[in-house]
Amino acid sequence: MYKIIRSDINEDWAHSGIVEVGDLIFVSYCVGNIGRPIEDQINGAVDHLEERLKSIGQSLECVVKMDCLFRDIWNIPVLEKVLKERFNGKYPARKSIQTEFAHRGGEEGLLFQLDAICARI
Repeated sequence: MYKIIRSDINEDWAHSGIVEVGDLIFVSYCVGNIGRPIEDQINGAVDHLEERLKSIGQSLECVVKMDCLFRDIWNIPVLEKVLKERFNGKYPARKSIQTEFAHRGGEEGLLFQLDAICARI
């Protein structure tokens, strides 16, 4: 039987930012630099993911899957540029989805969010 560890909890949103079970780590709702250009927001989301992983003794190297949510899916090339800079050839599997974010700031606010599945290393 695995123990489930939930952390980075936001009671207002009924949300756990990190859930650990066995050797798997689920990290959700990584965002950053909201209101700034898309490249800044993607880097901010990766920074947020990296901070959360560091809080449990892990690094970006453990990321095996990312779900990338865009307000405008045509920004995928910007994501690819950032991933090449940040993951040093050890890329996670990923999918990209376009969505309307229910977030304050409207169309000029949140442009990118990521969720990740990681393997403890």
